[in-house]
Amino acid sequence: MTPHLPAVTGKQVAAVARECGFQLDRKAGSHAVYLRELDKRRVVIHIHAGKTLKPKTLAGIIKDMGLTVEGFVALL
Repeated sequence: MTPHLPAVTGKQVAAVARECGFQLDRKAGSHAVYLRELDKRRVVIHIHAGKTLKPKTLAGIIKDMGLTVEGFVALL
């Protein structure tokens, strides 16, 4: 059974990305692009003040980071 995705904001996801070795490459409007040089992964995080990310958006970001839902929740 698939674990439930937590309700998180873009800022919380960005903190997990930094913890995983991603660095902010650029920011345009509400989109922040994080890169990890180790394996050339790129992840785009939508940052809107105080709003939680939609489940499908969060699932895509977690996949782009190369994490499982359990691994992501552990890093929160």
